Amino acid sequence: MQLNNLKPAAGSKHAKRRVGRGIGSGLGKTAGRGHKGQKSRSGGFHKVGFEGGQMPLHRRLPKRGFTSLTKEFTAEVRLGDLAGLPIEEIDLLSLKQAGLVGEMVKSAKVILSGEIDKKVTLKGIGATAGAKAAIEAAGGSLA
Repeated sequence: MQLNNLKPAAGSKHAKRRVGRGIGSGLGKTAGRGHKGQKSRSGGFHKVGFEGGQMPLHRRLPKRGFTSLTKEFTAEVRLGDLAGLPIEEIDLLSLKQAGLVGEMVKSAKVILSGEIDKKVTLKGIGATAGAKAAIEAAGGSLA
């Protein structure tokens, strides 16, 4: 077997049918499009979602939600992730350096997910009520 001798299996490939090329072809004159009507004309088809003039589904359903403009500037940090940091005083800059929040983030909040057993001090970072209780139970504080 050589690469220049490879051929597809017999009968697996079919030649493209040439329509509109005479009566003998079986698909002459109207080329399988029938007579008259939108679909028989060149370029005669509708755009996606068009329902023949009826109000389309995407316009019948109500609009929902919005894109938050502050999404990329706020972040959540899990309590378990704080336990892995080698420092005790944690601020936004230290979270960015550790890669826990993105560079664009302007405010962060600690959520109660995971456990913490070491003393940490949060500076300029918010915390949920559960996270705050867990931090204080471990001997830490929020500044």
